[in-house]
Amino acid sequence: MNAGRSCPIAYRYGANALARATTTRADTLYVIGGLYGNPFALRTLIDMAAREDGPVRLCFNGDFNWFNVDDAGFRAINECVLQHDAIVGNVEHEFRNPLDDAGCGCAYPESVDQGVVERSNRIHARLKHSAARHPDLLAQLAELPLYARYQVGDCRVGIVHGDADSLAGWHFDPAELDRAEALPDIQRCFAQAQVDMFASSHTCSAGLRRFTLQTGEGLIANNGAAGMRNFQDVPGGLLTRISTTPSPHPVLQEERIAGVCVAALPIAFDSDAWQAYFLSQWPPGSDAYNSYFTRIQSGSML
Repeated sequence: MNAGRSCPIAYRYGANALARATTTRADTLYVIGGLYGNPFALRTLIDMAAREDGPVRLCFNGDFNWFNVDDAGFRAINECVLQHDAIVGNVEHEFRNPLDDAGCGCAYPESVDQGVVERSNRIHARLKHSAARHPDLLAQLAELPLYARYQVGDCRVGIVHGDADSLAGWHFDPAELDRAEALPDIQRCFAQAQVDMFASSHTCSAGLRRFTLQTGEGLIANNGAAGMRNFQDVPGGLLTRISTTPSPHPVLQEERIAGVCVAALPIAFDSDAWQAYFLSQWPPGSDAYNSYFTRIQSGSML
């Protein structure tokens, strides 16, 4: 197995599965992908939800763990997330495999440098050893689903980590969505899942895209990362807000689909505190530092 690049069969569910999933209703839904163990982003987004006019449902759509290799950090993130709705990302799903399995489950495409892949495998191996010290949390994480379905107003929402077919799929990466030849497959995904929009993350690249379908329009929202900067000029992370009402918070971009507002919402967490915490776990020269600190510090990729 080419660890870090392969897509395990257990990750594949197919878009039809979302059409059969149980529907949960909400007036306002926060979809939070790629928290990556950032406790400051978590506190900030919970405070944002508390400042909404009505109740907010939180759905963490995977990879809420990553940099939180300390016992206190691992426990704090997971205990909080598990109080809300959640699906697994590849990070959490790979906890189910033996400790000596080095794969991170990212299913990286060939365009990603092999050094990034190898570092990710080693990051996950260290995190997995931390997770093994918390069997009670691992038991709860093992019960989480691979996808979820919501109804917000008249909008049918499919929540995935990767794409419509696979937990670690890359077809909802904004660069992939922008390819004209991708449209037929996107239309298939909407038709099979019977949704008006998808919310995803996984690829760590944010984008909000509208598509013409055979039956109207569809929207795909990839929040990139809730726990890291997504753009050089936008500090903090991003979440996807789906609601019957406009956002009371500043938005990076907002669209309407099936009568609801869908916004890319900045999470203005304490960047200095986050960098200090990160460096306490991953000092200069470590795998996570080499792969991620430039993005954490300035929003730019390697």
